Amino acid sequence: MLLLAFAFAVMADPVSSVAYAIEAALRALHGDLDLLLPTMGLVVALIALVIVNYHQLVARYPQGGGAAAAAGEAFGEAWAFVPIGALIVDFVLTIAISSAAGSSAIIAYAPAAAPWRIPIALGLTAFVAGLTWFGHLGRAVFALMTLVFIGVSVAVLTGGLSAPVRPTGTITHSAGHWAPLAVAVAFPVAMALATGVEAPSSAIAQLGQLDDAGRRRFGRITLWLTLLIVGGLTLGLTAEAVHFRIGIPAPDSTQIADLAHVAASGPLYAVFQLLTALLLLSAASSSFAAGPGLLKALSRHHRPDGADAGILPAVWGRTNKHHTPYWGALLFLAVSAVVITAAGGDDQRLVLFYAVSVFMAFLAGLIAMTRFSLREGKPVHTLVNLVGAVAVGFVLVVNLSRGEPIASLVAAVVIAGVLYRLWVKAGRPRGIRDVAAEAEADH
Repeated sequence: MLLLAFAFAVMADPVSSVAYAIEAALRALHGDLDLLLPTMGLVVALIALVIVNYHQLVARYPQGGGAAAAAGEAFGEAWAFVPIGALIVDFVLTIAISSAAGSSAIIAYAPAAAPWRIPIALGLTAFVAGLTWFGHLGRAVFALMTLVFIGVSVAVLTGGLSAPVRPTGTITHSAGHWAPLAVAVAFPVAMALATGVEAPSSAIAQLGQLDDAGRRRFGRITLWLTLLIVGGLTLGLTAEAVHFRIGIPAPDSTQIADLAHVAASGPLYAVFQLLTALLLLSAASSSFAAGPGLLKALSRHHRPDGADAGILPAVWGRTNKHHTPYWGALLFLAVSAVVITAAGGDDQRLVLFYAVSVFMAFLAGLIAMTRFSLREGKPVHTLVNLVGAVAVGFVLVVNLSRGEPIASLVAAVVIAGVLYRLWVKAGRPRGIRDVAAEAEADH
C-alpha cells in the first residue's frame, strides 16, 4: 500500500499539468479545435518516447539520481550541474504555475474574484510554503489527491457521454500554418505534461526498504503507469473538448473548467474545480519539498564516512524540528512570488517557460545514455536514445524560438555556472552527480 501511494504521489505533477496543458496547445493553434487531438496525441507519443529512454536510465541507476547521475558519469561530474540547474528552475516554475493555475481554477468557479488573480496566487503560494514549514505533507496526501482527481475526471468524461453539445469560447478553423506544421509548432508548448517523467528516476532513492532490483522494477512500473494515466486523461479530455467544441476560454475561465461545466454541471463541477486546485497545490508542495531538499544536499556537510561534502554555505542545510530546510523554503517562496507577479498570475503565460528547463535535464540524460549505449555496443539502445535526444532537442528549439522562454534557459545555465564555480572553489569534491538522489533519500 505504501509503495502504491508513492507511485501515485509521484504522478501529482504530470496529472495536475493536464489542467493547463491542453489549453496551452489550443492557444498555440490559435483556437483551431480540429488540430487539437492530433497535437495532444503527438505530445503523448513524445512522452512515451522519453519514458522508453528513462526505462533504461532507471535500470542503470536504481539508487536514484536521474539525469544528473547520468550526465555526471558520462561526461564528468561538472556536467551534472546542467541538469541540476535545470531542475532548480523547474521547481520554481512548478510552484509558480501550480499556484497560478490554482488561482485560475478558483476564478473559473467564482469569476468575481478575477481582479484578485495575483493576490490569490501569491496567497496560495504562501499557504503551501507555510504547510511545508511544518514538514513534508507526506506522499499519502499527494497520492490521495491524485487518485481522487483521476476518479472525478473519469466521472466528468462519463457524464459527457450524454451531455448536449454546447460550443463555448473562441474557435477558429485556421491555425495560422499548414496543418502538419501547425501541429509540429504547437505541441512543444503542451510538453508541460512531461515534467513528471524525471521524478521516478530520482524519487526511487526514497525506497530504502527495497533492494536495487526492487527499486528498478518499481521505478519502471511508475513510469509506465504515469504514461497510462496521464496519456489516457489527456486524450480523453481532449477528445471531449473537441466533441463539445470547447474553444479558448474567456479571461475569467479555463478550458478544462468550461469542459467540466458542460459535461458535468452542478455539484460534480464544483467538486472538480476544488480537486483541480488541491491537486495543483499538491504539485507545488512537492516542489517546495524537493527544491530546498536539493539545496540542502548541495550545502556543506559531513558524510557518514567523515568526509566533507557540499559546495553551498551550510545555512542552506539548516532544518527546523520538522526537518524542513527553512531558508531554502523561504528562498523558493520569494523567487516563485516574483515569477508569479511578473507573469501577472497568468498560468498560460508561465506554461511557455515551463518545458524548457526540464527538457534541458531530459536532453542531458538522453545524450549521456546515448554515449553509454555506443560505448557498450548496443545499437538498438543507441538508436532509441538518439531518437529521443533529437525529439527532445526539437521541443527545446521550438519553445526557445518563441523568445521569452529563453529566460528559463538562461536562468538554468546561470545557476549551473554559479554552482560549478563554487564546486571548483571548494576543491571539486566528489559526489555531485549523486546530489539529486541524496536530496530524495532525505525525505
